[in-house]
Amino acid sequence: MSHNSEFIIQPGKLSLNDLNNIYKNKFSKFSLNKESKYFIDASVKNVQDLFSQKEVKAVYGVNTGFGKLANTRIQESDLSALQHNLVMSHCTGVGNLFDNNIVKLIAVIKVASLGRGFSGVRHELLESLLKLINHEYYPCIPMKGSVGASGDLAPLAHLVSPLIGVGYVRKNDKIITANEALKECNIEKFELQPLEGLSLLNGTQVSTALALKGLFKIQDVFEAALVAGAMSVEALNGKLEPFDSRIHESRGHKGQMVVAEKIKCLLSEKNQSSENHNSGKVQDPYSLRCQPQVMGACLDQINSIANILEIEANAVTNNPISFSDTKEFISGGNFHAEPVAFAADILAIVCSEIASISERRISLMVDSNFSGLPPFLVNNSGLNSGFMIAQVTAAALVSENKSRSFPCSVDSIPTSANQEDHVSMATHAANRLSEMSDNSCYVIAIELLSAAQAMDLKNGFHSSNKIKKVYQEIRNLVPFYEKDRYFADDIEKVKHYIFQNSFLNFY
Repeated sequence: MSHNSEFIIQPGKLSLNDLNNIYKNKFSKFSLNKESKYFIDASVKNVQDLFSQKEVKAVYGVNTGFGKLANTRIQESDLSALQHNLVMSHCTGVGNLFDNNIVKLIAVIKVASLGRGFSGVRHELLESLLKLINHEYYPCIPMKGSVGASGDLAPLAHLVSPLIGVGYVRKNDKIITANEALKECNIEKFELQPLEGLSLLNGTQVSTALALKGLFKIQDVFEAALVAGAMSVEALNGKLEPFDSRIHESRGHKGQMVVAEKIKCLLSEKNQSSENHNSGKVQDPYSLRCQPQVMGACLDQINSIANILEIEANAVTNNPISFSDTKEFISGGNFHAEPVAFAADILAIVCSEIASISERRISLMVDSNFSGLPPFLVNNSGLNSGFMIAQVTAAALVSENKSRSFPCSVDSIPTSANQEDHVSMATHAANRLSEMSDNSCYVIAIELLSAAQAMDLKNGFHSSNKIKKVYQEIRNLVPFYEKDRYFADDIEKVKHYIFQNSFLNFY
């Protein structure tokens, strides 16, 4: 797929593959499909028609205040100022800024949601937001300040505030004012119409984009972990029987069966008559033989969460929702990000478990009493410490991930004078996933290096062509550990290899 290609947004029809490609910067331009304009215009007219009635009824966010102030009626002459003030007052985010890829994904998901025509937001506003992104003017969105309840209010306010000439935009790593960005992109500053500000701010697009980023990274780490686990079985002369398909069919979990088949595929060409194979062992430790059960459970959760996040990326999550066909505005709670919070919490557990079982295999390899190899996988150990502290690094990362796996979704805190009295914490839950997946990726990188080192120390090994291929690619990046050397760069190289050379299509 060309980086110069255009992606036409089909509201309600974004696929997981589309979202992954958007995040991974496979497109340079975005536009809304032509068909969506009809539905967008109808939702705008529904708002306008409200004021043509003889007696204008109160509609939340159109001619009332917000949150606890919902019962405060606003004069018609102040309705534009109401929306303008809403956006400005909600620009309260703090901390570091989201990177450009996340801002782009947030913007596209936001446009896709509003493009379904339930929001009362003009087509021109959506096109102008896309124009900023297409010209690589990325709104500055601070990472912190959302509880994932009435949507991601603060970060979405920072996303759209440049359209009214408020806030800041990043261009080529330089931060400029919103007004400068509008001028350079030849965009007129908008005066918001009734409901527009509220619809732009309501929604789960930030937490959803962050959870998607975490999902995509964890999928890469997961597939690399299967390869690393198979290499460890090879390096430690592990038994092949635990991957017999009959075992896993008798239990019935799909993920377990898939993982067993993948690992069996990786080991299928292994010379089972090799002299050291099985070494008289009756059973291997759990971290070797229970990979299908542990990683299969992870896979089932990953697949379920992928479905949830795909639904959410296409969802209408503003409030109130404009139903043009019946001329209604119905207030509800689609902005509550509980589905995303649960998804992110489970992904955090999955991410932690992938690294946890990997670290146990590293520990087996550096333990000469179990592996039969030189202590800490290095010759002349004592003078050389070998992989001793690499395993400590893996243990530190695993422990950090464990501490970050506490479910954020149970940590609700009331806001808005108790009007918004139960919140999801989805944004925080999702934002931690990227760093957690980096931690797990480092652990898998250390396992791959350990397994390659163990294979070399065995003085010849009989492995499948697939494992030999991975072994050779690792050795092309990192030489055999002959004696102690600066090791951090080696780990970084393999981590980069995992994320840049995905194992997703390896089998």
